[in-house]
Amino acid sequence: MKITDVRVRKVNDEGKMKAVVSVTFDDEFVVHDIKIIEGQNGLFIAMPSRKMGEGDFRDIAHPLVSETRNKIKDAIFAEYEKVLEEKVDEAVEAAKE
Repeated sequence: MKITDVRVRKVNDEGKMKAVVSVTFDDEFVVHDIKIIEGQNGLFIAMPSRKMGEGDFRDIAHPLVSETRNKIKDAIFAEYEKVLEEKVDEAVEAAKE
């Protein structure tokens, strides 16, 4: 299974949740609402989840193999970095005007 598209849907400058992402696999299957979270040890991804009972969350969709999770994480972080760079470039261009 190959990651064929990563879309950063929402970027937050404030708070712990930094972005919401959708990932497409083989141009046939998409997973929405993967979150990029700022944790104590840096950024990590949180798969889509549902609240169960008293504050517990359970993933709705998630990789079964850590290698697959790392591929997804790497693809998401690469696209997130591109989006952040574009935001910086746009801010620099706007400041020049």
